[in-house]
Amino acid sequence: MAEQVLAAVRTAPGRTELREFPMPDIPEDGALLKVEVAGICGTDVKMYAKPPFTDPVIMGHENVGVIAKAGRTFTERKGLAEGDRVFVEHYVGCYRCEWCHRGEYRHCEATDWRTNTDARRYGYTSANHPYHLWGGFAQYLYLPWNSVTHRVPDGVSAELAGLVTPLSNGIEWALVTAGVGYASTVLIQGPGQQGLSQVVACKQAGASLIIVTGTTRDAARLSLARELGADHVIDITQEDALSRVLDITGGRGVDVVLDCTAGAGTAPVLLGIDALKRREGTMVVQGELAAFPDFPMKKLTEKSIALKSARGHSYRSCELALEQLASGRFPLEKLSTHSFPLTEVDRAIRTVGGESGEDAVHVSLLPWVAA
Repeated sequence: MAEQVLAAVRTAPGRTELREFPMPDIPEDGALLKVEVAGICGTDVKMYAKPPFTDPVIMGHENVGVIAKAGRTFTERKGLAEGDRVFVEHYVGCYRCEWCHRGEYRHCEATDWRTNTDARRYGYTSANHPYHLWGGFAQYLYLPWNSVTHRVPDGVSAELAGLVTPLSNGIEWALVTAGVGYASTVLIQGPGQQGLSQVVACKQAGASLIIVTGTTRDAARLSLARELGADHVIDITQEDALSRVLDITGGRGVDVVLDCTAGAGTAPVLLGIDALKRREGTMVVQGELAAFPDFPMKKLTEKSIALKSARGHSYRSCELALEQLASGRFPLEKLSTHSFPLTEVDRAIRTVGGESGEDAVHVSLLPWVAA
């Protein structure tokens, strides 16, 4: 094994440098992952443009790879062996607090960089912390005893497994948070990787009606939404979305609205409130807006709408995502549209952000592919 690890390090807003770190000596309860694929999402775009702190960070929180070296206690505790391919969640909980004991380690303060400057979370943690390799935009990733790992099923390639994060988010937000199930009617706003993943989740759960909205530039994605199981797609730049939803549902509205848009302002939330059924609909939002002037609280309460936040995924959702990928039921490989070598991290992130003009759905970084 090499003595140095090559990594792409965010050093300033919109700036990445290739650096070498010493290969860490792992403890008995730790391991090293040889990173095969690191997925890139919209959060990476935001963090790249406006980092929450100035420390150098190896980004990359959607990581798949092979166990390259593992301590004895790590293999015993995890049931893993060197050579196993795994998906690694980005949360690193303490396993002592109430949240961790409830299985909700994603809420643990030990992994919450927003409230804890010493938090550990892949893709968000300072590279100055011990072991340094806290992000997937590197050849290797350090795995402590409290990392959350999932064995990738045989037959699922590394690049396909790179879709676990958006797919598990789709399962979590649609099925768990929103309660989509048999005969549910659903409006999914935004046909990006999250929206398309939710199409799959809702279809698998037995939803009777799935409507997906997008814009004219999303034509290829809307077509893919249909291929994945959407019953109707709406180009909001060509049609009145609310009128179309009400027409499709016979004036009733939908049971659930899932907002997967990015940078669309208040419009999707306002549409969602109007598109929901007369009483007790559910809307899941990502909460990107810092403020919402003139929020229609009266209409929300009169319709008894449950407004919920989309927040990460659970262990079970990741397992279900891997099972879904292994099943081959849906052509999920079509979500993976672009890949880049480690030397092109800047270009990869900007491609996700739409700056390249390419229609990218899911973008992967491949640390071992030559430029």
